[in-house]
Amino acid sequence: MSFAEQPLRVAIVGSGPSGFYAAGSLLAHEDRPVEVDMLERLPTPWGLVRSGVAPDHPKIKSVTRVYEKTAEHPRFRWYGNVDVGRDVSRAELLERYDAIVYAVGAESGRPLDVPGADLPGVAPATHFVGWYNGHPDHRDHDFDLSVEHAVVIGNGNVAVDVARMLSLSHDELRTTDIADHALHAMRESAISSVTLLGRRGPVQAAFTTPELRELGELERADVVVDATDLAFDDHSLAALEDEASPTTKRNIAVLQGFAARARDAHRPRTIALRFLRSPVEIVGDGRVEGIVVAINELVLREDGTLAARPTGVTQTLPAGLVLSSIGYRGRPVTGLPFDDARGLIPNEEGRVAGRQREYVTGWIKRGPSGIIGTNKKCAQATVQQLLAAVGDARGERPSAQVTAAWLHDRQPQLVTSEHWATIDAHERRLGAPAQRPRVKLTRVAELLAVGHGA
Repeated sequence: MSFAEQPLRVAIVGSGPSGFYAAGSLLAHEDRPVEVDMLERLPTPWGLVRSGVAPDHPKIKSVTRVYEKTAEHPRFRWYGNVDVGRDVSRAELLERYDAIVYAVGAESGRPLDVPGADLPGVAPATHFVGWYNGHPDHRDHDFDLSVEHAVVIGNGNVAVDVARMLSLSHDELRTTDIADHALHAMRESAISSVTLLGRRGPVQAAFTTPELRELGELERADVVVDATDLAFDDHSLAALEDEASPTTKRNIAVLQGFAARARDAHRPRTIALRFLRSPVEIVGDGRVEGIVVAINELVLREDGTLAARPTGVTQTLPAGLVLSSIGYRGRPVTGLPFDDARGLIPNEEGRVAGRQREYVTGWIKRGPSGIIGTNKKCAQATVQQLLAAVGDARGERPSAQVTAAWLHDRQPQLVTSEHWATIDAHERRLGAPAQRPRVKLTRVAELLAVGHGA
């Protein structure tokens, strides 16, 4: 085989949607053979599809069938339980691959910077999402659901997911793949009211219409919207009439429907959507008991955007649990530049700034925006950059077989696709008697033991 015919060797770090879309795009270039090795820190693939998508959204999770098809490609290899930076270094990967694509996501929640944010009972929504989804990093978090009032700060889809999950009945959850420990805890939950706080108005909210509409379809929860929150200021009215997206207009129609709906006494829980409110302090004696919020108004900035400004009026809401969903941010990768303000790796259309053979895709590239499908176009753009730049700059690289042996030497508990297939089948068997998609293993040691046949 001539040098020109040798496959391009690419490592992808991270096996969530952006990583799999990048792999699929690379492998689709049949005129230029590419071999892809995907490295994942956890013993399980699929990233936020497994550990972020709400358990009651199985249709969204079905996208993994696309990723499974990619994983069957003969020039693709998946390796789990490999921590880049601990088990192998970035420099070592650069010696063994023609290019590296970082698809490591943005899994850290932006901190809530108000007095009292360190009180017990206050946590990032990312921790709660990881907890109920069985992510090993969050398996042992403790959420006290014996309280009556919960407050969720944020107006995006994650915030809506969290509010909905806190309000679902046991019957609505027991046939999902929610982690067992969360299923048991939520069955005993005493939470009767969930308040969702938005810093700006309904026109500026970031949730999508299907997620918003779902709140009104819950078995045991009633949605409460104050009609006064839908009395828009002039700026919002202008945006709604001239600039608002179809999604925003549909959202407003759904909210107006909620506001006009009569309360249903047969639903013991409520979800209240409150807008133009920002947290200024969390109060409590030893643990959270309430949250002080500022009432905001919208003002027009010089750049034409709308900002929330406190009016000087505050109110205190009861809260025994506060979960903040005010944005995601990525984590630095040792040896790569990092934009701390934006929480991502600076790049030029996917190529890491100042690097020749290192690329990014997904949230670590563009920030936490879009839905799962958005990552496909994002990955394709990065792959185009990679193929255009790296094709003529290849070196002699170890083969896929030699690299596999090297990885196993570095991490004896390496998890291959075959090991993952064993874990996957085991989880599905556990779920079958209760007609659940699977019962997740939530600790790394359990996953490794099952994968390796212990």
